Amino acid sequence: MAEKIIGRHSEKALLEKYYNSGKAEFIAMYGRRRIGKTFLIREYFRNQFSFDMTGVLEGNKNEQMTAFHMALKTYGYKGRKNNTWLDAFFALRQLLEEKLQDGKRCVIFIDELPCLDTPRAGFVHALGHFWNSWANWQSQIMLIVCGSATSWMVRNIIDDHGGLHDRVTHEMPLHPFTLAETEEYFQENGFRWKRLSLLQVYMAVGGVPYYMSLFLPEESPAIGLDRLFFSENAELQKEYRRLFYSLFRNAQPYQDIISVLAKKSSGMTREEISKALNVDNNGKLGDMLTDLIYCDFIRKYNVRDKKIKTNSALYQLVDFYTIFYNTFASKNSTEEHYWSRNATSSEIKSWYGLAYERVCQAHLPQIKQALGIASVKTEHYSWKSKTLTDGAQIDIIIDRADNTINLCEVKYCDHEYQLDKDEFFKINHRVEAFEEETQTKSTILPTMITTFGLAKGMYSDQIIVKLTMDDLFGK
Repeated sequence: MAEKIIGRHSEKALLEKYYNSGKAEFIAMYGRRRIGKTFLIREYFRNQFSFDMTGVLEGNKNEQMTAFHMALKTYGYKGRKNNTWLDAFFALRQLLEEKLQDGKRCVIFIDELPCLDTPRAGFVHALGHFWNSWANWQSQIMLIVCGSATSWMVRNIIDDHGGLHDRVTHEMPLHPFTLAETEEYFQENGFRWKRLSLLQVYMAVGGVPYYMSLFLPEESPAIGLDRLFFSENAELQKEYRRLFYSLFRNAQPYQDIISVLAKKSSGMTREEISKALNVDNNGKLGDMLTDLIYCDFIRKYNVRDKKIKTNSALYQLVDFYTIFYNTFASKNSTEEHYWSRNATSSEIKSWYGLAYERVCQAHLPQIKQALGIASVKTEHYSWKSKTLTDGAQIDIIIDRADNTINLCEVKYCDHEYQLDKDEFFKINHRVEAFEEETQTKSTILPTMITTFGLAKGMYSDQIIVKLTMDDLFGK
């Protein structure tokens, strides 16, 4: 199985485990549009399903029922079209009862499941009845449901309080590729880009396989970004609106949150977001923020004073594509060579620095591996000084259970980074301020994460812990 699938090693291992479990399995896979959910399932099982169907995007109840009936007919069902979901799932049961007789695993795949839940159709209740009354008791059944509308999948399937309560045996969120998977993808597709080029592309589109598939091996990353974001009818210019409307039934409030967060790279509290949007800081806002976390658009993280302040957490935009779109593409959509002409500008150089920090935040497991602490329990948070006049901030702090703290300084450069006297003393002052303000008893290890390492100099050897871009490409 699965020779064509690049990356997704842990997901493939889980699918194999569940396939061979010897019991009924109900698996809910979710993740943002274009992340590769359908490709993974279809390629892994090589389309060898006992039944599969795909919901009709924006279809009404009749269209969904027709699509379900056509899928039943494809797999040999001879009955008439059903008018209710209870009847439709009973027809599926009748179809599968024949297939179960050969003793083999029956894999059922329903893609774009949220589309089937049209108003007053009773779809979720019927699915719950199908599982509870019959499928759950058939050890050969493996039901896989999939959907891009992540918040719907979580609320109506995984966290359902009705008939599907605690019925999903496994949830499988599908996240963007890591840098290692990104490198594997481009190499398999004939690209000869070096790691700095891969990093720059990752900063713009993140680890979304479909977005990567739009680049051409004969192009440089800069020319590819011009074509995809800034040319006439640029494909990733048009993608932005489609992305949100595929994920959320009422997309505009989510876009408004993203637009606000895009203006403050360090993040905002919930109260700050509510004020910026002029909306109530209530459960509805909290639900929308949770939805955006599930979709990998934002993260929620804590800031430390003397203790970690969990009651004033920050929400930070971390999705690379939406950041790039809001920072550059939405403002320069008529300048078709914007990126290649401005690649060395101070604005883009500054953006590279912030983007590299986000890449590091997205690869904390790889950083821990490089530090030799993969098995050590850690907490991650940020800190901003209240005493230093420059308001010094450290965005990546790894607080370890072995009474050690890595304070990570991230520096992006297209060559070896030259650590000068001023920067070295800034780092020392931040360490001293952190120790003083937090009253920590742990050992502090200043840690520099650069692209190509530190250039040999008077201060380079004073930094004990040094990581490079290559460490982020760890498996």
